[in-house]
Amino acid sequence: MPKVLITDKINKAAGDILASVAEVDFIETLNEEDLAKKIESYDALMIRSQTKVTPKIIQAAKNLKIIGRAGVGVDNVDIDEATKAGIIVVNSPDGNTTAAAEHTVALMLSMARHIPAAATSTKNGNWERSKFTGIELFKKTLGIIGLGKIGSRVATAALGLGMNVVVYDPFASQELVENIGAKGVKTLDELWGVCDFITVHVPKTKDTINLINKDTIAKMKDGVRIINCARGGIVNEADIKEAIDSGKVAAAAIDVFTSEPIGKDNPLLACKGDITLTPHLGASTAEAQINVALDVAEQIRDVFLGGNARSAVNIPSLKSDKLEPVKEYMPLAENLGSLVGQIAKGAIKAVKIAARGTLSNLDVAPLKVAILKGLLAQSLDNVNYVNALVYAKNRGIDISETKSEQTCSYLGLLSVKVVTESAEYVVSGALGADGNSRIVKINEYDVNIEPDEHILLTPHVNKPGMVAAVAAVLGSKGININMMQVARKPKEQKGESLMIINTDISVNDETLNEIKMLDGIINALFVSLK
Repeated sequence: MPKVLITDKINKAAGDILASVAEVDFIETLNEEDLAKKIESYDALMIRSQTKVTPKIIQAAKNLKIIGRAGVGVDNVDIDEATKAGIIVVNSPDGNTTAAAEHTVALMLSMARHIPAAATSTKNGNWERSKFTGIELFKKTLGIIGLGKIGSRVATAALGLGMNVVVYDPFASQELVENIGAKGVKTLDELWGVCDFITVHVPKTKDTINLINKDTIAKMKDGVRIINCARGGIVNEADIKEAIDSGKVAAAAIDVFTSEPIGKDNPLLACKGDITLTPHLGASTAEAQINVALDVAEQIRDVFLGGNARSAVNIPSLKSDKLEPVKEYMPLAENLGSLVGQIAKGAIKAVKIAARGTLSNLDVAPLKVAILKGLLAQSLDNVNYVNALVYAKNRGIDISETKSEQTCSYLGLLSVKVVTESAEYVVSGALGADGNSRIVKINEYDVNIEPDEHILLTPHVNKPGMVAAVAAVLGSKGININMMQVARKPKEQKGESLMIINTDISVNDETLNEIKMLDGIINALFVSLK
C-alpha cells in the first residue's frame, strides 16, 4: 500500500480521505536534513507553506510520485526538480479564495480606520478618538494587480463598498474586467498614479519579485495605502518601510514576507509609520483549512487510483479544463506513441502530431503529453505525464502540431509521425462508434486493429501460403491466435502486405527469428500496447 507523509499541521480530514488507499503518517514540520532522511519510503508528501521541498529532499525521495501543497502558492517547492524527477506537484487554487479575499478587505478596512493601533491604545486605558481619525473607502480608488479568483473576489467586495476599481492584468480580457464593473488599464504606469489603495494578487515569479519598490512607489499618489496578501517578496520590504517613514505611503498592511517566520532583522519591524503586519493569515480560516486539505487529499487519492490530478501545477496540459474534452483519446494517444516508438529505428529527431476532423477544434496539448510518454517509455525509464515533455526537449526532439478540419473517414483522427536519423514512421488512430480505440494506419498500410498487449507485425511478400506458414510456427510454439488481418499497400505499391496477429501471449525472440526465416517474410516484429 502507498505511504503518505503529511506535515505542517494539516487538517486531519485529509488523512480520513487517504486512509482507504494509503498508509498515512502525520508529523511536525521538519527541516531539510531531517525530511531528506525520512522521505525515502513515502509515495506522497502533503505540506503547507512551512516545509521547503528542496532539490536535496527530492533527490532523496526515491519513491515519491506526488507532492500536494494545501494552498495556492507553491514557491516552497522546487517545481523544476520535481518535474525532472517525474513527481506531480498539485495545489488547491480555489480552497482559500474566499479566506484570502476577505483578509485583504479586512486589512484595507483596518488601515483606513487605524483599527490595530486604536485597539492597542484603548486596551492600554487610553481614549484617543482624535488621534485615530480614519478615511472612508467610499468613492476611493482601489488598484488591483492580478484579476484571478482572489483578485476578482476583492474587486466585487470593493465595488460593493462603493469604491472605484482599476485593474491591471495582461491575461484578463476586457470583457471580464467590464463584467465585474472595473476599469482595465494596459500598463502598470497607468495604475500607479490614480489609486488610493493598491493590492497585489499575483504569483511570485521573476517578473513580480520587487514589483512594488522605491521606483514604482515614486510613481504613486502621495498618501497611497498598500496591501500584500499574495506572496512575500512582491513588495520590497526595505523600500516600503522607507516610503512609510517618509510619509509617501500613508500606510501598509502586509500578510506575507520574504522570509517566514519573520526574524528580528526584518526592516518592517522597525517601521515608524502606520503598518499592519499579520503572520500569513490569508488562508487561515477554519473553512479554508478544511477545504484545501480535502482538495489536495482527494487529488492524491485519485492519482493513487490511476486518475488525474485536477490542479497539477507542473502538468498544465492535464488540468481538467483541457483534459476533459479529449480524455477519451488519451489511451489512444499513448498507444500511438508506444506503437511508433516500437517500430521506429534510430535516434528520434522530430515528432509531428496531426489532428483531423472534430479533434481539430480541441486543444490537443494533453494528447501530445500522452504521445510523448508512450514514445519515450520505449527507451527511457521513469517516463510519465510529468516529465515526458521535459525529456523530449532535453533530447532536442522537435515537436510540432497541425490541425485540419478536412473531413476524413473518422469523426476524429489522430496521427503521429516520427522522424529519425534514417527514416520516417507514421501511425494513426481513431475512436470507433463503440468508443473503443482503433489503430487505423501503420506507415503506408491502412489497418483496423484494437490496441492489444500482444501484437505480431509481419510485413511479407503478397503471395499464397503466407498466413498459413506464420500460423504454423505460432502453433508449434503453443501460441494461440486471437485475431488476424492482412493489410495491403496502395495499388501503386503492389507486392507487399502486412500481417497483424493478436496473440494470447508474448512472442519471444526465438519465435520471431524462426518467422523471419520463412520464405517471403520481410520482417517480424512483436509490439505490446495497453
